Amino acid sequence: DPKQSIYRFRRAEPQVFVAAQEFVREGMGGDLLACDHTWRNSLAVMQTINAVMVDARDHDGFTGFRAHSSASQASGSVVRLPPIQRPAASASASQDGAAAAPWRDSLLIPRELPEETLRTQEARQAAGWIAQQLESGLKPSEVMVLSRKRAGLVPLQQELRALDIPSQIGEKTELIDCCEVLDIVALLDVLVSPQHDLSLARALRSPLFDVSNEALVQLALAHSASQLSWFEVLQKQELLPSELFGLGTVLLRFKGWVDRLPPHDALQAIYQDGDLLARFAAAAPGPNRDTVLANLRALLSAALQLEGGRYATPYAFVRALKAGGLQAPAAVNPDAVRLLTIHGAKGLEAPAVLLLDTDTLERNLESMSVLVDWPGEATAPQKFLFLVSESRPPACAHAAMATELAARQREELNALYVAMTRAGRTLALSSIQPHLPTTRSWWQRLQALATELPSPRAHIAVDHSDRSSNSPSAETASFELLDLPDLPLFPQSDPAAVEEDSPSARIGKVMHRLLEWHGGHDAAGPDALLALAARLGREFDLTPEQVATAQVMASRIQAGQGSWAWDASRLAWQGNEVELLHDGQTLRLDRLVQRQDAGHAGHWWVLDYKSAAAPQRQAGLVAQLRSYRTAVQAIYPGAPVKAGFLTGAGALMELD
Repeated sequence: DPKQSIYRFRRAEPQVFVAAQEFVREGMGGDLLACDHTWRNSLAVMQTINAVMVDARDHDGFTGFRAHSSASQASGSVVRLPPIQRPAASASASQDGAAAAPWRDSLLIPRELPEETLRTQEARQAAGWIAQQLESGLKPSEVMVLSRKRAGLVPLQQELRALDIPSQIGEKTELIDCCEVLDIVALLDVLVSPQHDLSLARALRSPLFDVSNEALVQLALAHSASQLSWFEVLQKQELLPSELFGLGTVLLRFKGWVDRLPPHDALQAIYQDGDLLARFAAAAPGPNRDTVLANLRALLSAALQLEGGRYATPYAFVRALKAGGLQAPAAVNPDAVRLLTIHGAKGLEAPAVLLLDTDTLERNLESMSVLVDWPGEATAPQKFLFLVSESRPPACAHAAMATELAARQREELNALYVAMTRAGRTLALSSIQPHLPTTRSWWQRLQALATELPSPRAHIAVDHSDRSSNSPSAETASFELLDLPDLPLFPQSDPAAVEEDSPSARIGKVMHRLLEWHGGHDAAGPDALLALAARLGREFDLTPEQVATAQVMASRIQAGQGSWAWDASRLAWQGNEVELLHDGQTLRLDRLVQRQDAGHAGHWWVLDYKSAAAPQRQAGLVAQLRSYRTAVQAIYPGAPVKAGFLTGAGALMELD
């Protein structure tokens, strides 16, 4: 459907589809079949879609659109929230245009940029509207919020959390962007550098300590009077309010572990001593609890995963975390409001859909860009140009630039079409007054067709618990918190106290690493494999003969009875070290594949590498593999899911 093509930034061109369509019709004598009937959208939503898209067809070149019809009998509604007004420019601005900033008490008045304030106001109003929808009987999972950019969803998630409404940003999230992870990273920051007062403030406000704002103000006043850092003030009980008594001793104990232990062991000690998981679980809304716990466990695991756990200090570990690149565990909360970008919402729907920030300015022309003139029916580009400024293209690029701008406008309308058609019964609009007038924004196209609502109340008590008769109430509901395994804590200064892995265990780890980094038989040349083997030998303290043993086992696995699991022609999907969240636990699968060959199409296989000759005889390993299979089956309930061990002897041992 070219009307839903919104991925030109990934070089997905709808004109290729149009060219293929013409080839089938003219070159092959095919027929063009079109369907303009839907079962999703209510009558009000469909009337709005037709009015907006027909107007775009007649005035903006939105070709190929025909009025739609709907089988839905619901009347539905299209509404708009009051626009968030931009404050008038200050009359006291200085000659250079900068407004005179009044004095503020930094302990009581936050420093906010105007754009951040406007987005917060829009998010607060949107959260109030969502709360009203839940009061009217909708479940959180029946509400979807769409934004052009993911950054616009973060303020709304914070406002929904303040109303105790569960929500989840659907796209992939980096671990360092999770609030609970940032709380623990702030704690590590201040334990490494006790002068970081801002990090300490965040750690104290986290569920681990749950210090009130009033106590923080008292701590700041004591800091001003004594000229000591916040960390040092906490060691002076005579300067503290009673709420902060004893925290200095706890932080010193934590700092002792951070100074003496590797990052994983120090975190493990803090988790256990502070009963950290239980505290964060108690503070999290029930539907978000599993996600919070999974992220905290993933942080602990990251201390061993990042660069093979070679960070010897928490400082280096924190720096690596802040550098990004480590994804939070994938978790789907079926009882949460879905917060998505429009690109991430394709193929999804919800009874109520809210569009954020709809009155945006047109996209600015770019500088230092690349222009590709490649008609869909051509076998090669006609032009490939590097442009210093799109507003001043050379004469030879005028036609191609005009085509590009028309394609961008078409994709903007496609995005509006995709966003509107996600709504089943109710479509709601939200906007911030732009700093310049707009004429063809989404808001301008839709506002006359939408019913204006009063501004929702800011705070509404919401019951987001399961409404089924078998569900306990929020007050009586209980949960079981899984304990972390008891691990010994060894000071770095006493290497003799640390029991090294057996050689066979380290050989198995090298085998896993080889299979993880080299998913195919010919993934790397001989030189690269030799360099990799030498590196792994040094990392795991193995002799060349032991490394060779690991290489042989890895080769046997890839060439043995399970060799089909690396044959791309027989697979529809494949992944190494796949991380899943199941029953509150993070699982890591060595290899997960979906077959597409005859007789096995659609079958999923969970494959676990084992250097042992007979892993099927070990009850613990079998139980673990069964849990992996159960987790995958929960994601694909209608598909066959099989599991098996791949041994270093080349055997595939399927689980019963």
